Amino acid sequence: MGTAQDSSSELIAPIEGQQSPSRQGLDPFTLQEVMRKYRVPGVGVAVIKDFRIDWAKGFGTADVETALPVDVRTLFQAASISKPVTAMAVLKAAQENRISLDADIDAILKSWKLGQSEIANARVTPRALLSHTSGAGDGFGFPGYHPSQPRPTLVQILDGQKPSNVGPVFFERPPFAAFKYSGGGMMIMQLAMMDTVGKPFPEIMREDVFAPLGMADSTFEQPLPSVRDTAAARAHSLQGEAMDAKWHVYPEQAAAGLWSTPTDLARLVIDVQQALRGPAGRVLSQLMAREMVTPVGIGPYALGFRVERRSEGWYFSHDGSNWGFHCRVVAHVRKGYGMVVMTNGDNGAPVINEIEARVSSAYAWDSLDKPIPR
Repeated sequence: MGTAQDSSSELIAPIEGQQSPSRQGLDPFTLQEVMRKYRVPGVGVAVIKDFRIDWAKGFGTADVETALPVDVRTLFQAASISKPVTAMAVLKAAQENRISLDADIDAILKSWKLGQSEIANARVTPRALLSHTSGAGDGFGFPGYHPSQPRPTLVQILDGQKPSNVGPVFFERPPFAAFKYSGGGMMIMQLAMMDTVGKPFPEIMREDVFAPLGMADSTFEQPLPSVRDTAAARAHSLQGEAMDAKWHVYPEQAAAGLWSTPTDLARLVIDVQQALRGPAGRVLSQLMAREMVTPVGIGPYALGFRVERRSEGWYFSHDGSNWGFHCRVVAHVRKGYGMVVMTNGDNGAPVINEIEARVSSAYAWDSLDKPIPR
């Protein structure tokens, strides 16, 4: 079903094999049969245990047209998981006093401005933008662009000007009044980083995040360069069929433009977990890592990740959904375990849910989080 890395773990078999009827809530079929059931051609998985990658493996087919198998270095579109990865770079800039998390974003921006009239004289900050509490009102996702289509500049995206295929970013309430998920707010943060650092966004991310973490198979380059495209998965429809293009292009890089692998994203997750243990990770200090997993007080998001309680444990996570791709990262705040799953199908969500349930069961996540009997 694919190739594996660090795959000596005895727990791979109960995850990819048939499930016992006694394991309630799990599909009884093999993982390959589950993928066929939901018509998802390919899946990449990385499982984290004790602050390290326990195993990583590819399942199925990266491209139904070429029958190329998924392996541990197959690239998938990470979609909205781009957002917490971007947040890590912003927090690194804050750690180095290049950006203040609580500064007026208009004081940081140089090539575009919000304008105070848009927000009733309230101050929008990086903290608000990264936690989806800025008051931005865009409720749409980014559909991406066929590779043959013209693509907008970042400013055209923010203003909703052609050839942008979405509306403008606008503000409908003051910051920290309510939570509303906003890809547009993340695009403002991308421009602020570019204005501050004075470099293209993919270069910022490579230098500040990917290189320190050894994420050699990750890039924000859009469109994907041909040298990397040979390792990239194809987008597939709900029926598991090839689309009219191998993938869409996402000039909305910070919100949806990351290409990566489960192994690379697991490295980022582990670095956050290690930093939370202290004194620091490779990228962030313990203080800044806490910003990534501490909700701001309105809504479920910290600066980058969604945070939730399950039983007695606290987890940070993020899902992603692009044209033909679905993916998820989820990890425990304290206990050094988690997983990353990436799929190349529009119906990837139920496969991801099944894999998470199997991993959680096989690794006894829930039982680890139950109080010790007295």
